[in-house]
Amino acid sequence: MSTGVHVPEYQQDCELVAGEDLARSPAFWLAHVLMAMGKYDEPAERYGVDPAEFDGVVDRLSDPEEPWPVFRVGCGGGHTVHAVYVNWEDGSSVDFFVRHPAWGRLGHLGQCGADAAGPGLAWTELLALARGVSEGGEGLTDPSERLLLLLPLLGDADLPGEARDTVARALAHCGIRAEAAGDLAAVLLAGQDPVGGPRWSVADGSPVAVCSSPYSPRRVPLALGISADRAEALAAVLGGPRPAA
Repeated sequence: MSTGVHVPEYQQDCELVAGEDLARSPAFWLAHVLMAMGKYDEPAERYGVDPAEFDGVVDRLSDPEEPWPVFRVGCGGGHTVHAVYVNWEDGSSVDFFVRHPAWGRLGHLGQCGADAAGPGLAWTELLALARGVSEGGEGLTDPSERLLLLLPLLGDADLPGEARDTVARALAHCGIRAEAAGDLAAVLLAGQDPVGGPRWSVADGSPVAVCSSPYSPRRVPLALGISADRAEALAAVLGGPRPAA
């Protein structure tokens, strides 16, 4: 049974509800990666997902009459990443942010939808959040589910060669037909540009990496204005220090 979710700093006139129950179905994972990345032309049957179930999940994730589903990734030290399916009458999107109860603010990672903003994560950060399951944490605890939830935030010119296989294994683990998982992973990673794509580095004044993309909320350090020790803790959650810019 879904339960209400309260995020004091998320100033939206809406009701939020925990969405993790939806994540038990392969139809959710296919819907999430395709909807969040704007790739609507992939047939559900190809990936071993029942079309009727897929359509039902899409309807729920985009229904403005229902509470907005929230998916959470607890990642240590009290940090939690949230993915919120935002559904107004005139449009939908997905908001991604990281929260710590001591900050008094949100660290905005990005948004998928008509007013997209991103990228929000480097490849190494995506892996760190996927694998950094905290003891007794809320939300999703399976590393493959966590990786797929946050995959729409990825933007990195330095994507390693094994990225496609890593994403394909996560898709297969979450119920996507194994024979088609590699092709879907390639589709989902197709926008990663090794020449002109976003690059990540640490600048003076914060241990949290910033992104070179002009469309990324992370052009400035994530959760800008938190104390130095809290910034260090956030950087550790994101995988540790990087080379200086």
